[in-house]
Amino acid sequence: MKNIFFRNKGIKSVLDFLSRLAISAIFISAIPGKINGFNKTVEYISSKGIPDPISSILLVGAIICLILGSGFFIFGENQKIGSVFLLLFIIPTTIIFHVFPFHQRAVFINLGLIGGLVITALREPK
Repeated sequence: MKNIFFRNKGIKSVLDFLSRLAISAIFISAIPGKINGFNKTVEYISSKGIPDPISSILLVGAIICLILGSGFFIFGENQKIGSVFLLLFIIPTTIIFHVFPFHQRAVFINLGLIGGLVITALREPK
């Protein structure tokens, strides 16, 4: 009887999809604000000591990572690609915006997301 619920491939598949969707929700919800408030976001990035032209390039890269990462992570045959794109976004974002000055809650939330993404990135193919 132990773990019979999780042995069912259909249930595992649905739970896997819903879990990836839940993890991606935070990334997906960030996309519209970055696109609609592009100039304001560039100003915020620049306030961290990064020059304006580089800030714009970094923001475009972040948007691309968020869109491709979320898409591959949720729907892709190989979620590892999505994990890598999302890690490319969240690791530098955490360091640049939440470590100095230290925002404990944001850092721990991001560490949890990073842990889940790393697990997915290192998972053996089925």
